Amino acid sequence: MPVVDPGKLVRLQQQGEGIRNICILAHVDHGKTSLTDALIATNGIISPKLAGKIRYLDSRPDEQLRGITMESSAISLYFSLLRRSAPEAQPEQKEYLVNLIDSPGHIDFSSEVSTASRLCDGAVVLVDAVEGVCSQTVTVLRQTWTEKLRPLLVINKMDRLITELKLSPGEAYTHLSKLLEQINAVMGSFALGERMEDDLRWRERIDEKVTAAAAAKDKDHQDGANGAPGPRKSSVAQDEEGIVMSGTPAEYEEKDDEDIYFEPEKNNVIFSSAIDGWAFTPRQFAGLYEKKLGIKRQILEKVLWGDFYLDPKTKRVLSSKHLKGRNLKPMFVQLVLENVWAVYEATMGGPNNKGDQGLLEKITKSLSINIPAHIMRSRDPKALLSAVFASWLPLSTALLVSVIEQLPSPPAAQSSRMPALLELSPGSDQIDDKVRDAMVHSKQTIGEPVVAYVSKMVSIPESELPANKRRGGMLSAEEARELGRKKRAEIARAQAQVNGGADVASVSDALSSAAIGDEDEVDATTNGNEEQNEDPEHLIGFARLFSGTLTVGDEVYVLPPKFSPARPHAQPQPRKVTITALYLLMGRSLESLNSVPAGNVVGIAGLEGAILKSGTICSQLEGAPNLSSTTAISTNAPIVRVALEPAFPGDLDKMIRGLRLLEQADPACTYEQLASGEHVILTAGELHLERCLKDLRERFAKCDIQAGEAIVPYRESIVRAEEMNPPKDPALGRGRMEMATTSKQVTIKLRVRPLPAPVTEFLVKHTGAVKRLYSERKAQEEERTTTGENGADGEQPEELEEHDVEADDTVEEGGQVLTMTEFKQRLTEAFAEEKAEKEVWKDVVDKICSFGPRRIGPNILFDMTADAICGKFLRDESQDTAGRESVDKHSSTLADNVAYAFQLSTYTGPMCNEPMQGVAVFLEDICTNVPEEEASQNLGRLTGEIIRTTRESIRQGFLDWSPRILLAMYSCEIQASAEVLGRVYSVITRRRGRIVAESLLEPSTNFTILALLPVAESFGFSDEIRQRTSGFAAPQLVFEGFEMLDEDPFWVPFTTDELEDLGEKADKENVAKRYVDRVRDRKGLSVKKKVVENAEKQKTLKR
Repeated sequence: MPVVDPGKLVRLQQQGEGIRNICILAHVDHGKTSLTDALIATNGIISPKLAGKIRYLDSRPDEQLRGITMESSAISLYFSLLRRSAPEAQPEQKEYLVNLIDSPGHIDFSSEVSTASRLCDGAVVLVDAVEGVCSQTVTVLRQTWTEKLRPLLVINKMDRLITELKLSPGEAYTHLSKLLEQINAVMGSFALGERMEDDLRWRERIDEKVTAAAAAKDKDHQDGANGAPGPRKSSVAQDEEGIVMSGTPAEYEEKDDEDIYFEPEKNNVIFSSAIDGWAFTPRQFAGLYEKKLGIKRQILEKVLWGDFYLDPKTKRVLSSKHLKGRNLKPMFVQLVLENVWAVYEATMGGPNNKGDQGLLEKITKSLSINIPAHIMRSRDPKALLSAVFASWLPLSTALLVSVIEQLPSPPAAQSSRMPALLELSPGSDQIDDKVRDAMVHSKQTIGEPVVAYVSKMVSIPESELPANKRRGGMLSAEEARELGRKKRAEIARAQAQVNGGADVASVSDALSSAAIGDEDEVDATTNGNEEQNEDPEHLIGFARLFSGTLTVGDEVYVLPPKFSPARPHAQPQPRKVTITALYLLMGRSLESLNSVPAGNVVGIAGLEGAILKSGTICSQLEGAPNLSSTTAISTNAPIVRVALEPAFPGDLDKMIRGLRLLEQADPACTYEQLASGEHVILTAGELHLERCLKDLRERFAKCDIQAGEAIVPYRESIVRAEEMNPPKDPALGRGRMEMATTSKQVTIKLRVRPLPAPVTEFLVKHTGAVKRLYSERKAQEEERTTTGENGADGEQPEELEEHDVEADDTVEEGGQVLTMTEFKQRLTEAFAEEKAEKEVWKDVVDKICSFGPRRIGPNILFDMTADAICGKFLRDESQDTAGRESVDKHSSTLADNVAYAFQLSTYTGPMCNEPMQGVAVFLEDICTNVPEEEASQNLGRLTGEIIRTTRESIRQGFLDWSPRILLAMYSCEIQASAEVLGRVYSVITRRRGRIVAESLLEPSTNFTILALLPVAESFGFSDEIRQRTSGFAAPQLVFEGFEMLDEDPFWVPFTTDELEDLGEKADKENVAKRYVDRVRDRKGLSVKKKVVENAEKQKTLKR
C-alpha cells in the first residue's frame, strides 16, 4: 500500500468539513492500539500483516515491553470515500483527514485521557466483548459526556467469544445484548444525573420568581395604602396571580435522550476483532442482503438487530409476537453471526484446529474472494483467517466509514460544544463577541482571532525534530556509509562494555578497518556519538486550534491559569511569545508546517517556559477566553510522593533542571521542594512513578538518580471512644484548655472537639467550593484595601494568597460550584444530622471563623468570644465589614494570630506532623492582662507567644480525646478467574486490604473483585498479584480517599483486667502505632524504641 504524501494531508487541513478529530478511549488492554494499527496500515505507514502486532503508536520502549500505552499519541490519516450527493447521482470520490489520538487505558495515566478528549470532537469507545464494562470504561464514557463528544461504540475482541468461551452464535447474541444494556445503563445514569440537576435549577428559578413577585405585590399594596400611585404596568409577562413567567417555562421541559444511547440499528455500534483485522456494522450486512432478500437497505438496517426474525418461506421479517410458537433464530444470528462463526470454523476449527478446506472453498466462492496461493498453502490458520476477513470485512473500512458518517466535523462540533464550554470559563460575559463568533463557527480566515488550547507539553529529542532529520526517500551512498560506520562503532562499544576487560578503542579500530572510506571519519563518528548522547529535549505544545489560522512567526499571548477577560492585565501578566515552528503530528515522527487553519490538531514550538502543563493561546488579550480553567478537564490526583537525590552530589543542578522539564512534559507529575530541602515528585501511582524516574534518568536529567521510599499521606483525627483516658483537667472538662503565654500577659481559652462525621464528609467533598469562596473573599478584601487603605496593607494578602489558597496536592478538589448561600445551607443541614449533641452544634455555622489547614481543609475554627473578634467566613461582605469595624484593632490583631496558629496546628498534627481532619476548635476568650498601649508596643513578641501558646493548647486539647490516624486508601478492581481467586484474596488480606464486593462476569468464569487497600501497603502489589496468579489477574488502583483506622496509637493496657488478659506489652501489635512510628522516623521525630528487648547476662566460659 503506497505511503500517503504529507503534502496531501496539509492540503486537506484547509477543508474544515472534511476533517474528523477523534480519540480512542477504553479500559486497559481492550485493544485501542491494536485497532489504531489497522487504521495506520491504510496509509501505508505499516504493513497490513503487522497491524495489531507492531503497536505503532506505542513509541516508547517501555510501552512495547509492558504491552500498555502510557502516553497519548496523535497521527493524521488520509481516507477517501465514494459518496453520492443524491440517491440517483453518480458516486464521487471525497477525501477526508482523520486526526486520531490514541490514549492510555491504565488508571495511572488517566490524565492523558483528559488531555486527548479536550482536543477532539468525537470519541471511539472500545469495550472488550468478554470483560464488558470495567472501571475505566465508565470513566471514559463520563469523559465523553462531560466534554460533549459524540461517541462511537466498538465492541472489540469478538474472537474471544468464539475461541475462548466457545459460545454458539445464539449465546453470543444474548451476551452482546446484555453487554449493550450495561453500557446504555451507564449512559442513562449520566443523563439522569444531569436531568435531576436541571430539574432542581428549574424549581429554584420558579421559587425565586414566585418570591420576587410576592414581594413586589406586597410593596404595591403598601404603596397603595400610603396614597402612592398604583402599580405601574410591568414589561415582564405575568400570570393572573402576578407570578413572573418570562424566561422560565411553566412546566419542566424533558430533553430527548434518544441520541445518547448506543443502538446497532443507528450504526453507532461496531462489532470487531482488532487482532484478526475485521469489523462490521449492520449497514454493511444490510447492503450484502439487500438484493438477495429483496428488502430495502434502510429497512434491513433497522431490523438486523433486535427481536426480528426472517420467515424462511415468505422471506418476510417478523417481530416476536408474530412467531406463533415457531423456533426461529434472530436475524442478527442467522444472517450475521453464523457467517462470521463459519469463517472461524473453516480456518481454525476441526478436530486438529487446522480448519475445514471444503467449507473454506465454499465461503470464498460465495463471497467472490480470491486468496493468494501461498496463503492457502500456509500452515498458519491465523494468516488464512486474516486474509479472508481482510477481503470480506476489513476493519479500517467499517471503522473509518462510521467515523466519517457518524462523527461531526470541526465546524459542526464547535457550534454545539463551544457555547457551553465558553460559558464555563471565568469571566465569560467579558469574552469578545468577535472571538466568540470565530470559535463557535470555526472560522479559518486569516485575520480572524486565533484561539488554541494546549492540553499538554510533549518532550521531543532535538535529533527527532524535522529540521535535523534527513529529507527524501532512499539513503544516498554517503549517508549509507556514514550510518554503517555509526552502527559498527555503537556495536563495538556495546560489546566491549559487556566483555568488561576488552579495550573499547581496539575493538573500534578492528571494525573501522572494514569501513568504506577514510579511517579519520571513524574518529569523527565516535565524537559525533558522544555529542549525540547530549541530545537536548525540546517541549512542543500538543494543541487544538479553535479559530483563525496560526502561522510560523506569529506573536500570540499565553494566558495564565487564573486569567479572566474581566481583568486582562492582572498579575501574573500574560506572556507574549513567538511561534517558532508548527508540526503535523505523525505518531513517532513530525512534519514541518508553515501555517495551520482552525479545526486541526497541531504541535506548536516556542511555548517552552511559557506553559507549565496546559494553557490557552490567543492572538489578542482583550476579551480572550481562558479554556484551561474550565472544570471539564480532570486529572488523576497525584498521591505518591518520592524524595529524589543524585547519586553524585555534583549532578544536583542537572537533576533540578531535569525535574522542571519533567513537570512540564508530564500532565500528572508535580515537582516541589520541601522546607527540609528535599526534592520531591508527586505521581499518580507506582507505574507512573516508574515511568517518571526512567524519563528523568535517561532523557531529562541524564544522570544517575536515587529515589527514596514513597512518602504516603496520612491524616490525624480524634473520636469519642469508651477506652479514653480521663480528661487532663476534670474541672475544665474534656478538650477545654486555658493557657497563658510565657510572659503571662495574654491568656487563651479554647475547646477542641471532634467534628460530626457528616460535616467532615461534606467539607472533604466540597474542598473546591471552600477554596472558591475563600478566593472571592480575598478579592473583596483586596478591592477594599486598594480603594480605602494604604498600599502596604493591601499588598500582604496578595502575597499570602497563593500559599494559603493552594489545595493539598494529595487531595482531589471535589464538589460542585456552590454559592455562599447554598454552601451555608448545605453545611447547616450537615450539622443538623448530628443527633447526639444538638445544643453544641446549634447555630454554629454563623460563628465559623476559618477552615484549615491552608484555609480550605476539613477542620473548623469557631469564634465563640463575647465580642466576636474574629472575622466571619460565611457572612455577607457588608455584615462582615460592619462587624470588623466594631472590633478594635488590637483585638483583631490577636484574633488573626490565633487564626494563623490554627492553620499551623491543623497542618501539622501532634501525632506525626500530618494534617488534621474532622477537628473543631472553639475560641472562647482571649484575655489581655496588660494595658493596650503596652501590648501594642510589644506586639512582635506577643505575636510569637500567642501563636506558640495557641498551637500547644490545640495540641493538648487534641490529645485529650482518643486520637486516630487516617490511612490513604486505594479502590482496587481486579478481574480474575475462579482458579486464582483464593490467591488474589490472600494477597489482599496480607496487605491489610478488605473485599468490598465480588461479582461474576457471565457467561465467562471470571470474577470482578472490588477491594480497599491502604496506599502504604500497595507498593509492589500489582507485581505480586501478577506473580501469584501467573499473569491471570491485573489490578487497577484508584485513589479513594482517607479511611480511619479504628485503633488508638497510644493505647496500652492499664486496667487490671486488661493487664491480666493481654500482659504489659499486649499480645497483639498496635498497627496504628506502627504507622505513626514509621512516619515519625521518616521525618526525624523522636520515636520511643526499646534497644534491647530480651536481655540475658553474657556467660563467660573461662570462669
